[in-house]
Amino acid sequence: MLNNSYKEQSRGQFSYLRSQPHIIINIEQQSLQLLDAEQVLFSSRIASAKNGLGERFGSECTPRGWHCIRAKIGHDCPENTVFVGRRPTGEIFSEHLREQYPKRDWILTRILWLSGLQVGFNRLGETDTMRRYIYIHGCPDSDPMGIPSSHGCIKMRNAQLLQLFSLVDAGTAVLIDA
Repeated sequence: MLNNSYKEQSRGQFSYLRSQPHIIINIEQQSLQLLDAEQVLFSSRIASAKNGLGERFGSECTPRGWHCIRAKIGHDCPENTVFVGRRPTGEIFSEHLREQYPKRDWILTRILWLSGLQVGFNRLGETDTMRRYIYIHGCPDSDPMGIPSSHGCIKMRNAQLLQLFSLVDAGTAVLIDA
């Protein structure tokens, strides 16, 4: 769970975010839910960072706390489109392509780019989620879900990411918690 000061800030300053559609990512359960009030609109398994939770640049950890979707990227791209630097490369992922580029961090299909909302915790300075390029993104279907394995982002199956992408807007709140 978030440490107490950020839990308190989440309950107070950001409590209004729970009254509108929002995403809750539970790291312990490796799950993502889209909620509207208390109604679950969408649910999925995810894979968070193999390095655990953390907010610092270079940590390759998944940042905690309240975020929002800063941008939705890849609207018209086919499923399994490969992205590098948030731009489609023109490639469509295949296991053959993975063999050609075994060290590539596969960001596929769509990107929901996150921006922190908690100044000094996950926004600005050495902990800025957006400047760390933290996303919710698709990954190869052969990558396991439910097991922390990313470089800091939240990975999802492509088909489920396409569903989520159609249900959220830029500005949708996202809480990443243990």
